[in-house]
Amino acid sequence: EAQLVESGGGSVQAGGSLRLSCIASGFRIDDAHMAWYRQVPGKAREGIASIDSEAGTTYADSVKGRFTIYKDNAKKILYLQMNTLNPEDTAMYYCAADYWRPRCTLQLPKCQYWGRGTQVTVSS
Repeated sequence: EAQLVESGGGSVQAGGSLRLSCIASGFRIDDAHMAWYRQVPGKAREGIASIDSEAGTTYADSVKGRFTIYKDNAKKILYLQMNTLNPEDTAMYYCAADYWRPRCTLQLPKCQYWGRGTQVTVSS
């Protein structure tokens, strides 16, 4: 059974850093398209970073220059390094994966596999 499990969330002060991890099991990630999304209650899920099978990356403008997505194919772990955090980054963060990229983009969160999320809270 395919599964994604996020970890690394927590509470941090503005200007701080966190690194999120997403461990995959039940499928290979080296040829999958993977992404991080976040969601605040009452708002739509926002795509913030993606990485394709060739390690090409895409970022939302809101996180560009502050967040870095990368993965370890051997360990089957997706990461999101988050620096210079601000209160607007407070959200539940989800990782997702799919072998068909068109439905797993920053604009279209229809990925096949999803984790349950990890909460990030940034205080001012």
